[in-house]
Amino acid sequence: MSETLPAAAVPFPQDRTCPYHPPAAYQPLRENRPLTQVSLFDGRTVWMVTGHAEARALLADGRLSTDRTRDSFPIPTARFQGITRQRTALLGEDDPVHNTQRRMLIPSFSVKRANALRPRIQETVDGLIDAMVAKGPRAELVSAFALPVPSMVICALLGVPYEDHEFFQAQSRRLLRGPAPADVEDARTRLQDYLRQLILRKRAEPGEGLLDELIVTRLENGETDVEELVSLAAILLIAGHETTANMISLGTFTLLRHPERLAELRADPSLLPGAVEELMRFLSIADGMLRVATEEIEAGGVVIRPGDGVVFSTSVINRDEAVFQDPDALDWNRPANRHLAFGFGIHQCLGQNLARAEMEIALGTLFTRLPGLHLAADPETIPFKPGDTIQGMVELPVAW
Repeated sequence: MSETLPAAAVPFPQDRTCPYHPPAAYQPLRENRPLTQVSLFDGRTVWMVTGHAEARALLADGRLSTDRTRDSFPIPTARFQGITRQRTALLGEDDPVHNTQRRMLIPSFSVKRANALRPRIQETVDGLIDAMVAKGPRAELVSAFALPVPSMVICALLGVPYEDHEFFQAQSRRLLRGPAPADVEDARTRLQDYLRQLILRKRAEPGEGLLDELIVTRLENGETDVEELVSLAAILLIAGHETTANMISLGTFTLLRHPERLAELRADPSLLPGAVEELMRFLSIADGMLRVATEEIEAGGVVIRPGDGVVFSTSVINRDEAVFQDPDALDWNRPANRHLAFGFGIHQCLGQNLARAEMEIALGTLFTRLPGLHLAADPETIPFKPGDTIQGMVELPVAW
């Protein structure tokens, strides 16, 4: 295991100064690519990967584990100390278990399935904008639009009653932001209890949705059990609304702060898919994928030893000058946008096709239907999330 760094070491994680730029304190890490060491809250030293090529290689390396129950797995903040006590489906499993779980879900998150959901996403987006306009001409965009869009979609996909959204959104917030370890543990327990009861209810009264399909095709024939299905459902429910909600809110803020780029999109809607990819790169909201080494690995001129923690800073990786020309600029016309916002390797985001569809429809429709959309507060006073959670806006006051 690595030793504690001197006091001058850069701590991880750090808050952003601007919501769409990497933390200013990471500048030395950008200059010292591709790997350097940073310190966690408890003084432990871990490797931070900041080079794009090295990140791709290491994210595909089976000698790095995502199993949070392993000794020495890196814990970024004190409130997450309890996550090592319980296995987590998909994100916290290595192969072969991870491969088995992922194969159960791939058909439901394919490009074809995401495209089939586009009419429903469009209907959801239009309904929410109708409600905003009816109450207008001002709104708080996170609660009125950015959060409900993916919440409604993932509920429909999974077969989770949307009328329960306030409960599971509240538990999701506590899981990700605490503030204390007890809050994280209690939120996980409450969410799991809710999903366990939902699955048992669906076994007795089948409905429509991915959970219902998995109950029939996997649970009833013994290929999975209730607890694994609960864990899978929790990951899909949380990831399915938290990440996209933050992308919509922060993406909207970013576009409003770059009016020349927004004008290009309004003039040529065909740029929207490329704009979504660039926003994914530029914003890098999931900044800090975690791994622990199970064997010795040589990478980027250093030796990662068994038990060493490894952190991938996507906000820095996605601004690697060796891959992205003028990386701090928002540019729809990059010839090849090989960002790692969705990760890489076997744990690459399962829901990326759905996220792209939601982003394209949400942002495209929002700026088309509300051409006068603008911030309704000084941008310097609008709160955004701290660096130890998924990046995004806490609230976003707008008017039109």
